Amino acid sequence: MKLLPWILVALLGVLLLILAGKVYTLRKSARQLREGMAQQLERETNTLLSVSSGDREMRALADALNGQLAQLRAERQRYQHGDLELKEAITNISHDLRTPLTAIVGYLALLEGEEKSEAVERYLSQISNRTQVLHQLSEELFAYALLTAPQPLHPQRVDLRGLVEEALLSYCGAMEQQGMEPTIQLPEGRVERNLDPTAAGRVLSNIISNALKYSVGDFAVTMTPDGVITFANSAPDLNPVLVQRLFDRFFTVETARHSTGLGLSIAKLLTQQMEGTLEAKYQEGQLVITLSFPVA
Repeated sequence: MKLLPWILVALLGVLLLILAGKVYTLRKSARQLREGMAQQLERETNTLLSVSSGDREMRALADALNGQLAQLRAERQRYQHGDLELKEAITNISHDLRTPLTAIVGYLALLEGEEKSEAVERYLSQISNRTQVLHQLSEELFAYALLTAPQPLHPQRVDLRGLVEEALLSYCGAMEQQGMEPTIQLPEGRVERNLDPTAAGRVLSNIISNALKYSVGDFAVTMTPDGVITFANSAPDLNPVLVQRLFDRFFTVETARHSTGLGLSIAKLLTQQMEGTLEAKYQEGQLVITLSFPVA
């Protein structure tokens, strides 16, 4: 009878060792599944998840996760294939539009030299206006198809302040035509960044063009010495919800004039490719767009 307590203690010790080993094995299997999932999500691989444990439930969990990963890979491939087809379709459509549009523009130019009644003059003006819209749309579609495909940029040391000045000067005529008087505040001296000058110019141009669509006459451009650029204009037809969608593909506001819904989307994409940030907010009736790039 004196040995019974010691036997019970020994049995309890054995049970504790078995339980500790079981817990260790389960923790090891969980760690293997976690690390395997991280590797599967980080890079495309057909390797199956496996566990060293012989536990039936852990193996069932691994099998279930492998099934979900297989479905995820299939959905990803289907998405990538569909996205590629969309890009190819956009490129082909833009090419197909260019030929007839070029012919229409040519014939309209010929008609400019002919005698016309006032009504015909008005109709031709409308046709010319709509033709320009179609031409802009085809160019934006073609540009977007090119930009969404992997395109190498060629960064170099550029003066960001100079690029802003050039972009504003290129829109002076359009601003005067709309009666827009911009307020511009730029720092003295160069603000150097490592950027692709063509891509950076496209970003600035698209932002200014967007201001021409939504502004009611005012436009302010401010650049700080550390290179943060702010574009602000009154936009009574916008609201905080619409502003958050301005960078979405093909999103347009009904009141936007000649809008294709691609300008700011392209600007956002190019900015991200150059490791910059482009944000928009609606503040006291104004659309405020902030652009910045990392220091060279």
